[in-house]
Amino acid sequence: MTQRYKIYLLCTNDTKNFLYISHMNKKTIPDEALFDTDPFMPGLSVDCVTIGFEDNKLKVLVLKWKTLGGLWTLPGGFVFKNEDLNEAAIRVLKERTGIKLPFLEQFHTFGAVNRRDPNEIDGFIKNLESFGIEGELMNWFSQRFVSAGYVSLIDIQKCNLKTDVFSAEIKWASLEELPDLILDHNHIVKTALDYIKNLLQYLPVGITLLPEKFTMKELQYLYEAILQKKLDRGNFQRKMLKLDIFNRHEKMMEGKANKAPYLYSIDKERYEKLLANGYGFSS
Repeated sequence: MTQRYKIYLLCTNDTKNFLYISHMNKKTIPDEALFDTDPFMPGLSVDCVTIGFEDNKLKVLVLKWKTLGGLWTLPGGFVFKNEDLNEAAIRVLKERTGIKLPFLEQFHTFGAVNRRDPNEIDGFIKNLESFGIEGELMNWFSQRFVSAGYVSLIDIQKCNLKTDVFSAEIKWASLEELPDLILDHNHIVKTALDYIKNLLQYLPVGITLLPEKFTMKELQYLYEAILQKKLDRGNFQRKMLKLDIFNRHEKMMEGKANKAPYLYSIDKERYEKLLANGYGFSS
């Protein structure tokens, strides 16, 4: 008879986290058990690309594993057998980062047979072994996974980040400082950015990355960061104001009054109407 395994995550009173592995027929299952593999779909996962904007740079939220070597990863996880993919993405992002969003956009499915670089397999296995994972349980984690990629654009200043039991660290990394991520996660990030870049051509996306009030210069910096190229200031402002989705406010008083830029905010009703019509920015 094939031996079946469960894996449990335990949180001790001193806030240290560790893994507890038990046979399925073991009677003494701890009350603190938070997770096991049985309820999840084998071979299916979700990975979340969470993008913010700070210091005129796009940043991506990444996690560092609590394992030997401390591999970096996107927030990701498994899908319950009775759970929709969209619901799984929302749950996984909240559980792994503390960020609760009502909706994430699915942008791509990653199903290449060689998602795992053969040169990285040994390191991946050693990290799993450092958790005490072995045998058939190792086979479960090592099986081929098809992953649904989800992307969200959020205001970094409104995020209250929280590490989960798997993670030693959570941080916003700029694209220039993005660490080497596990498996194909760097490719997932690039695909998400390409998706946003293409979307920007016909929808005014990305504005949710800005504070409630912003200058046209800040908006231009955001678009340049997404498109990865410089834009002409006058042409950009004309195109943006032509969208008729901005409310203009008092000037941001810094320096000489005649040089101070106006502040703008989004008119949500007109913004939603524009999204429905599908007219955005084309450089």
